[in-house]
Amino acid sequence: MPAASEPSKPGPNPVAEKNPLPPLPADAHVAQSITLDGKKVNYTATVGTLFVRDPEGKAVGQLVYTAYTVDEPNRPVTFAVNGGPGAASVYLNFGAIGPKHLNAGNEGDSPSDPATLVDNPGTWLDFTDLVFLDPIGTGFSRSLVDEDQTKKLFWSTEPDIEYLSRAIYDWLVVNDRLQSRKYLVGESYGGFRGPRITYFLQSQLGVAMNGVVLVSPYLNPTLEQNGDLSPLPWLVTLPSITAANLERQGKLTPETMKGVIDYTLGDYLTTVVHGYTDQAATDAMIKKVTDMTGLDPTFVKESGGRLETGAYLREVHREQGKLGSVYDSNVTMFDPFPYAPEQRANDPLLATLIAPTTTAMVNWVTHTVGWKVDARYNALSYEVGSHWSRDDEMRRGSVAQLRQAVAADPKLRVMIVHGWNDLSCPFMGSILTVNEMPIMGDPTRVSVHEFPGGHMFYTRESSRVALRKDVMEMFNKH
Repeated sequence: MPAASEPSKPGPNPVAEKNPLPPLPADAHVAQSITLDGKKVNYTATVGTLFVRDPEGKAVGQLVYTAYTVDEPNRPVTFAVNGGPGAASVYLNFGAIGPKHLNAGNEGDSPSDPATLVDNPGTWLDFTDLVFLDPIGTGFSRSLVDEDQTKKLFWSTEPDIEYLSRAIYDWLVVNDRLQSRKYLVGESYGGFRGPRITYFLQSQLGVAMNGVVLVSPYLNPTLEQNGDLSPLPWLVTLPSITAANLERQGKLTPETMKGVIDYTLGDYLTTVVHGYTDQAATDAMIKKVTDMTGLDPTFVKESGGRLETGAYLREVHREQGKLGSVYDSNVTMFDPFPYAPEQRANDPLLATLIAPTTTAMVNWVTHTVGWKVDARYNALSYEVGSHWSRDDEMRRGSVAQLRQAVAADPKLRVMIVHGWNDLSCPFMGSILTVNEMPIMGDPTRVSVHEFPGGHMFYTRESSRVALRKDVMEMFNKH
């Protein structure tokens, strides 16, 4: 039985006497507006909490959510969750689809830049209400039990899926939205959560999603295993490395990337499978990979044309003394340990993103919405990440649940979206995964879309607006 959740009521926290932390405030609301495509949209922003309870009814956690709702009939509602594990939902909120946007995460951005929020032309708010969920241990969400129980109840694959699914169910019940069209968006490990939450809601809690959007999903990790024997790891990474080089040259287009994908699935695949039994083909492949990636010919030759991600990120900007980010190798920072045998610095994108994101969210929650909380905000919790149980279920990915959810509901639509430059969850992995899925009715029900940018491609306004257009089209098909 999954842990249950229910709205936190104003007044004393029922477990405050046993918890040294100050109680969380009652839900807070503020009226806001935004103009989209020339139309003013009035909305209410809410910061609220849901108690999470164990099967015996004991309060074991408080999940904090941020909701944006418009007072109009027949509105769909979209639930959003990020990944990590250990990431709050602020990245999808202020980065991608919420009504406010924080300019952060691009090359040249600094953690000390002003954390200024502006209206977001890429928001989905004009066609769906939005509810952003912060899993326990992220954002302001908190466990109310000891460390061992916290790990057991929240920080492993199946309990995580169950309590987050129950939180969605409870929000729908409390807000009288069970009859609304319902959607789910998950980023990165949230993309791993997406199919599993959808299937759990559908099969266990009796709530059917109308559509799912998986943003840079950690969907099928088994593709990246067995690199000594399988060509798949190299097929997955080469297109993203090439995309970054094309972007640096101003040549990144859907047409050029189609050629990259075709080569990867054709001559490159054949040559890697044959290995050194065909030396002429290997030599030609190494030259081709060198031209595609812009890397040093000796580096490519000594790598056998098989480009390992960590080595590439140190090599690609070595002449400038910089590191590339695994989330977008064109986002860089100076390498503080250039002569170390392996990378010792934090990822460049994360190093610049956490501070402004945290500042913007805390200021917005406490000042704009007026949710006066006395607690630390975890935009990315290293505690959650370090204690997470990386069990067999996590290693299996979520493709099985994706297939089952799509098979059970012939109207469910799934959109998988990626940035071309992403090496943490490369787009080619999703293309290979979807290509192997059976066609269940309409072949467009599960689709892969790519955009310029990296793991958080939505930091580029043009990609964020293009994503909005594609998602709106998906919503309009229901």
